[in-house]
Amino acid sequence: MQDTFFLYKNPDILLRTHTSSVQIRYMKKHNPPFKVLSIGKVYRNETISSHSNFMFHQAEGFFIDKKVSFTDLKQTINYLIISIFGKAKIRFRPSYFPFTEPSAEVDIEWLEIMGCGMIDPEVLKNVNIDPEIYSGFAFGLGIERLTLIIYHIKDIRIYLDNDIRFLKQFKNEF
Repeated sequence: MQDTFFLYKNPDILLRTHTSSVQIRYMKKHNPPFKVLSIGKVYRNETISSHSNFMFHQAEGFFIDKKVSFTDLKQTINYLIISIFGKAKIRFRPSYFPFTEPSAEVDIEWLEIMGCGMIDPEVLKNVNIDPEIYSGFAFGLGIERLTLIIYHIKDIRIYLDNDIRFLKQFKNEF
């Protein structure tokens, strides 16, 4: 779904557009139930704006167990958002992602922060997990988008400027 950057000098190298490859490897090597979170730097060839950049840090998670439902997904996302922001305006919008159905995008204060959905049964079959027994959900979010809201930052592009004045404000945060 995302376009990446192609390296013409070495076409065997591809900059990843998401961290989902971790999910497939994990599902192939482990038996459910499980909960997995992967975090990494990703690259997308998309229009740069105050809320979107070509490089960002992504967190992707998934949960597979017996009888996992869309309600479980929504409760997990709501808990995550409330844990980070306290009270926040949260909106789930129907969307499309090729490996989840149903799928949704989640907005906070009307800024899209993540995509999510129920893992398609065909994905489970392809990693030898029986979709008649197990189901699951997956989500992916941009970490910089979260910090835009937390710190009231107006432009995501400032993260790549390496401006020490900007970066110093976070020295005691972690």
